[in-house]
Amino acid sequence: MQTTDAKRVLETALICAGQAVTLRELAALFDGALSLDTIKRLLEDLQLEWTHRGVELVPVASGWRFQSRPELRMYLDRLHPEKPPKYSRAALETLAIIAYRQPVTRGDIEDIRGVTVNSLIIKQLEDRGWVEVIGHRETVGRPALLATTRQFLDDLGLASLDQLPSLEDAGAEALMSAHLADEASLELDLQPEDSITAEAESEPTEDKPNE
Repeated sequence: MQTTDAKRVLETALICAGQAVTLRELAALFDGALSLDTIKRLLEDLQLEWTHRGVELVPVASGWRFQSRPELRMYLDRLHPEKPPKYSRAALETLAIIAYRQPVTRGDIEDIRGVTVNSLIIKQLEDRGWVEVIGHRETVGRPALLATTRQFLDDLGLASLDQLPSLEDAGAEALMSAHLADEASLELDLQPEDSITAEAESEPTEDKPNE
């Protein structure tokens, strides 16, 4: 199969899939005629071809997918004016700690934030598919170890945790301020710890200071 035809097949499959597709799944399109390395090279060529368009081809944790460019989000939002679910500062701080310090227990999170973590926050993050239990710490009570999921990386548009913004560069310590932009992405804006913890919780009933 010629390169042009192969890229056309890949392009069509990814657009029609509507979700990330792995290299092995894409290889099945060619019934073994193309190697994984060849398919990856063709995908990188497609990336360049879509550089100046409103949609981009990106690798994320679950595979490759087409997605709209962040700068066009304000226009797309006009098609779907309903607001996405909002998350409290407590939930976003908890998510940030898990992302940067994983695996962590609920006790670890409470030590860093200085307040008791409402169990509903953890459940909210689990229900959204961003956090999961990956084991238990071998200590008294065997507390659950929490870590982020592949879905979390997909929603951030990242292929791995190594691509998370550097805490040192941002001057932050295990905390992020974030908001849900749409079903396919999150926008990160790291802030210094004192600027976050100095603010009152948006939902006072979620956390109570440790006594």
